Amino acid sequence: MLEELVVQNYALIDRLQVRFSPGLNILTGETGAGKSILIGALGLILGMKADTGAIRAGTEEIDVSGIVKPDNNPDVQTWMEEKGIAAENNSIIIRRVVKKNGKGTIYVQSTPFTLVALRELTGMLFDLHGQHEHQSLLNPENHRRLLDHYGNITAAVTAFSALYTRLLKVREEHAALIAEQRERVRKVELLEYAIQEIEDAKLTVGEEEQLRQEQNLLANHERLIQLVEEVYGATAESRGGALSNLRQARGLLAEIVKIDSHLNDSNQQLENVFFELEDFVENLGRYKGSINFDPARLEKIEERLDLIKRLEKKYGGTIEEVLAHLEESRRALEGIQNSDATQKKLEEQITGQEKELKARAANITHLRKQAAGGLQEKIVGELKQLGMPKVRFQVQIEDRTSDSGKVLYAGTGKDKVEFLIAPNLGEPFKKLVQIASGGELSRIMLAIKTVLAESDHINSLIFDEVDAGIGGEVAIAVGERLRGLAKSKQVLCITHLATIAVQADNHIKVEKITQADRTVTRVSPVTGLERQEEIARMLAGDRTGDTSLKHAQELLKKYSSRGSRG
Repeated sequence: MLEELVVQNYALIDRLQVRFSPGLNILTGETGAGKSILIGALGLILGMKADTGAIRAGTEEIDVSGIVKPDNNPDVQTWMEEKGIAAENNSIIIRRVVKKNGKGTIYVQSTPFTLVALRELTGMLFDLHGQHEHQSLLNPENHRRLLDHYGNITAAVTAFSALYTRLLKVREEHAALIAEQRERVRKVELLEYAIQEIEDAKLTVGEEEQLRQEQNLLANHERLIQLVEEVYGATAESRGGALSNLRQARGLLAEIVKIDSHLNDSNQQLENVFFELEDFVENLGRYKGSINFDPARLEKIEERLDLIKRLEKKYGGTIEEVLAHLEESRRALEGIQNSDATQKKLEEQITGQEKELKARAANITHLRKQAAGGLQEKIVGELKQLGMPKVRFQVQIEDRTSDSGKVLYAGTGKDKVEFLIAPNLGEPFKKLVQIASGGELSRIMLAIKTVLAESDHINSLIFDEVDAGIGGEVAIAVGERLRGLAKSKQVLCITHLATIAVQADNHIKVEKITQADRTVTRVSPVTGLERQEEIARMLAGDRTGDTSLKHAQELLKKYSSRGSRG
């Protein structure tokens, strides 16, 4: 609901502030007073295109702001939460500034907004009828939504939408698997090759170090034999070796001890050294006899080390890392092999969900067609009361199809829903956007809104040309519909007809005055005698004549929702 509008420097408006109430707000005034200017200014905060030519002469920018109550509109509440916008005292402030250079700024609760985001928000809060740009009913997608609300189909559509979203997700997963299939085949080949290569090698931890030690022995075999022979010759008893010399020294020291017992300890030391060397020579002899040079074994070791080095270069720096790569490859291969099962499972899900989706879509189409008949009848009835006696109205429901004729499904089903109308006898059905007359279009919207009042979440309706080309009983009927809508909606209406104006809960007069040698538009609520005089002016162009005042008083008494205010 719009609580307050503040406009600065828009056309004839220097600055004005106007408050609106719940219910029916009627704006009246003489032709050219600025009523449509006021609606134009309001249109700026509803997201309409800005016209820099509307900037008041002598000023640099238009500044329009409105205080809006989101009321209990669930769509608006969800949208605000997503955007991080919080209401204060259940109200939000929308402000738009338009500069001479065409640039401008938009704020919602002091947060900068784009024009697209502004339209998203106000499109859920307001319908402006009479100007084609902001009418929600000119968008066929809203026709589907309103039909669903009217037929109580919204819950079924919401459930369908959830299923449709799940199906899209499963299709995306399946498509990703198919797209990766060639890559998976390549990966399988690489993994299987790596696993086979490492498994065939039969590597063991520590193997490489042992092989290198053996390789070193075999590669230096001749030098090893030479060194061992030299050590053996230097320590053995033969050929003047150390053991022979020790044996001789041992005998001599034994004789010395017999002469001088002080060398008993030294004698024991020599004995120990002799026996240690004797054991050493015996072990060295056995080692010398065990040395065997096998060129074939050296070749095998070198081949094995080359294999290990090649595997380490491909799969890791050590045997431990190569074996770790083997385990990783086994797990990766298992995962890829499982993806085939996953793909099959996804295909089964797609088949099942598509079958369920088609069944639900068919049921929704059936429910829509059932609801369409009642909606058509009610809207035609309303339009006939609004001065369109030969009107025909149709809720057209067709399959959404591709160029090849294939039925296309979306989040709301498979239907294209559009309201069509033939205003006059003999005319073909037209889309609402093709209706040329603003007044005629406004009455169509009034009829639709009247029928759908309880099912439409938009709580503020603005009618600019609803009374164009009507009068008498039709004008009375229009006023009664506006008053009926105002019981559940906030309605703002510009009118030239007294029979509509008397229905107002809040009557606002728009007038031009001269101030400091400039023409300005002023807006003020009228009550009591002032309102009676405004109704008299609308009836006969005479504010003060007894006849027109009396007639105004009678109309106010007869049609006012609160009785006479004058």
